[in-house]
Amino acid sequence: MNKREFHKYLLATGALGLAEFPLGITAAHGQTRGGTLNSIVQPEPPILNLAVSQLTPTQMVSGKIFLSLLTYDVNLKPMPSLARSWTISSDGKTYTFKLEPNAKWHDGKPLTSEDVLYTVKEFLPITHPRAKAIFGRCESITAPDAQTVVFKLTEPFGPFIGAFDISNLPVMPKHIYAGTDVVKNPANLNPIGSGPFKLKEWVRGSHIHLVRNENYFKPGLPYLDAIIYRVVPDGASRALALENGTVQLTQWTDLELFDANRLAKKDNLAVTTKGYEYFAPIMWLEINNRTAPLNDKRFRQAVMHAIDRNFIKDKILYGFGKVATGPVNSKTKYYEPNVKKYDFSIDKAKALLDEMGLKPDAKGVRTTVRLPVSPYGEMVQRTCEYIRQSLAKVGIAVTLESTDPGSYTQRISNWDYELNLSWLYQFGDPALGVTRNYVTSNIRKILFTNTVGYSNAQVDKLADQAAVEVDEAKRGALYSEMQKIIVDEVPIAWLVEMDFPTIHDKRLQNLVTSAIGIHESFDTVYFKG
Repeated sequence: MNKREFHKYLLATGALGLAEFPLGITAAHGQTRGGTLNSIVQPEPPILNLAVSQLTPTQMVSGKIFLSLLTYDVNLKPMPSLARSWTISSDGKTYTFKLEPNAKWHDGKPLTSEDVLYTVKEFLPITHPRAKAIFGRCESITAPDAQTVVFKLTEPFGPFIGAFDISNLPVMPKHIYAGTDVVKNPANLNPIGSGPFKLKEWVRGSHIHLVRNENYFKPGLPYLDAIIYRVVPDGASRALALENGTVQLTQWTDLELFDANRLAKKDNLAVTTKGYEYFAPIMWLEINNRTAPLNDKRFRQAVMHAIDRNFIKDKILYGFGKVATGPVNSKTKYYEPNVKKYDFSIDKAKALLDEMGLKPDAKGVRTTVRLPVSPYGEMVQRTCEYIRQSLAKVGIAVTLESTDPGSYTQRISNWDYELNLSWLYQFGDPALGVTRNYVTSNIRKILFTNTVGYSNAQVDKLADQAAVEVDEAKRGALYSEMQKIIVDEVPIAWLVEMDFPTIHDKRLQNLVTSAIGIHESFDTVYFKG
């Protein structure tokens, strides 16, 4: 029996320790109370603090441990979280939030406005890819009392009310982090949050065990006793775990998509692609714009022509998505469809490279580039392999380099790559999730910023103007012009607008209740008896 078969055997027999985490469901408060939700986390997160790491596995687990001021329904309308209420001044410049008075940290300390101020003004500027672009627009951030936080903008910024989800502003405990190196603080591995679940144990390579926070400020919640995130590196074993009931939930890229299509037909399972509206990710190939020949837009245009994006959508993503046309997802506001088109054409790709003077050698190689492969499952591996094969046909040799989550984050953050396959969240508005990847001011050594080093003064100007424009039509026109410039210059090769299946046991209720889906706190999730 090989290692892969042995791991599948352990899952099938429950020998991975799941027997110690029973479902044990009882009724209370008009809902079904109790039970343990077993899920998958793939790959294992490097840390459990999403204020430091914005990797999807970290966000997914940390969303149960930490909270922000707001969350958002499927129509992106703000809803209460740590903020029980809020007001916006008539001039659109002052946002006042009233915090939950009974909110506490998991160590029993009260959560106050000072924690919010510390997070926004001191913590996030060090670690967060979007904090500067969002909260740098504030003239002041103050705390008139322990339960009130006031954000005063220098000028109106329409998307601002959409910037208070858990990924943009995870509120951190000041008493744990103040005066420390926040990146190296031990609490990143053993987090102290304010959410409905707290960390009981994290056994590396095995599982992350969260348990109910008995001091949660919402009476009677959460319903679940615990959530167990299982670390299962093998794709076939993850599918088997869902199929035999060892786990009751998979999401994002937990399942290979051919398995998702198959398992979605099971009578005991339900599937949805809802809950990703706030994120609307585009799979893309980042191209480091700093060095030759990648700094020539003709090279980047050639890359677009050389890759059959319909093949990726149909054969690798099994139809979960649509071909992307530019930096804005068609599900996101201000999407502009009338941009330069890049059809799949080996001849056009070769012609552009020839025009550059980038001639093939005796082996047909024009240049060699490195592509670190992120550890996000076989789908990523297959896509990177397909890109390698595609670019080889036009004389671009791609060296695939294996990584783990930590080294991958470090390499991309430090610009140590030529190509990088990734997908980033759009957060419902270009000012929040799109322009961060293209404006000069956000060229930073932080993951999910403008790590490709693209810089265009006109794009910077249009992004700044659109962000503060209050007239919707004018704002749309600015973003339209911006997209046309970016698509012509191709700082990033956009591949597919991705859809993701969330597959779960039909007994699970209230699973996807907002636009952030499985990143939610899960405080109202329960098993139907």
